[in-house]
Amino acid sequence: MKLDDLVIPDTPACRGAYEVAARYHTPSLLNHSVRAYLWAAAYAQANGIAFDAELLYVAAMLHDIGMAPEFDSRTVPFEEAGGHVAWAFCAGAGWSAERRVRASEVIIRHMWDEVPLAEDPEGHLLELSTGMDISGRRTDEIPAGVRREVLALHPRLDIAMEFAACISEQGTRKPDSFAGRFVRAGITERIARNPLDAPEA
Repeated sequence: MKLDDLVIPDTPACRGAYEVAARYHTPSLLNHSVRAYLWAAAYAQANGIAFDAELLYVAAMLHDIGMAPEFDSRTVPFEEAGGHVAWAFCAGAGWSAERRVRASEVIIRHMWDEVPLAEDPEGHLLELSTGMDISGRRTDEIPAGVRREVLALHPRLDIAMEFAACISEQGTRKPDSFAGRFVRAGITERIARNPLDAPEA
């Protein structure tokens, strides 16, 4: 498998979602969002998982948008805030009400411990791929050549430091959220040990 083998959708909604992510995210978080889609697509291809590429791409681009200061919520976890942004974005993109809800669900569920594949393939893939990119979980399930290509094209930059700071701040302000639970469980230490940040990744 090579990077060129992965389906990277080119639709108005996908281009718009990338533009939103580029406008509101730092370069590190933007690259993280792109990698989240690519790890998901690579894992799906390697394991014969059918998925809606446009839906997954839009969700990947917007999954952390609730961390951006402009969309950060005082009252709900960042993934729920991101789900609301995605619903509004997808309404503007002309998606059906059902498809808007799906985009919101995929984003909210990316923070779950596990999303059942049979129930929600896109949610399953985004939960898995964001875990890969942030804490290094199961990165060995992505072919080494693909890992190298993706990291060369979309480098990690300061993602470890930035994300650790973001989730720690979210966890402090919203201790009952998944972010709060993850911080208490030591996510910042796992971020620091991510094998994707090793030279041989």
